[in-house]
Amino acid sequence: MINVKSLKFNADEKLLDFIEKKVGKAEKFFDNMGDIDVTLSLLPDAENKSVKLQTHIPGEELVIERRAHTFEEAVTEAADALKEKIVRAKEKKFAK
Repeated sequence: MINVKSLKFNADEKLLDFIEKKVGKAEKFFDNMGDIDVTLSLLPDAENKSVKLQTHIPGEELVIERRAHTFEEAVTEAADALKEKIVRAKEKKFAK
């Protein structure tokens, strides 16, 4: 399950759907992964947006933060990084 929290603004439906689509793909990479918490925030310099993804897989807490000019860019970068981290953690787990 994906939980989205937007700080100091209201995320529109289009952005929420985009997050669901992009971040939801990460759930396919690990069977018993916990919920994914997505935190969206506007940075003081108005140009930048920040996205933080947090989830838990057995034995490891995964936290990814990305900044970009748009939330879509930041979400895409963070989701890709999360997928990579999940794959690495999975490979490490099964290599033992």
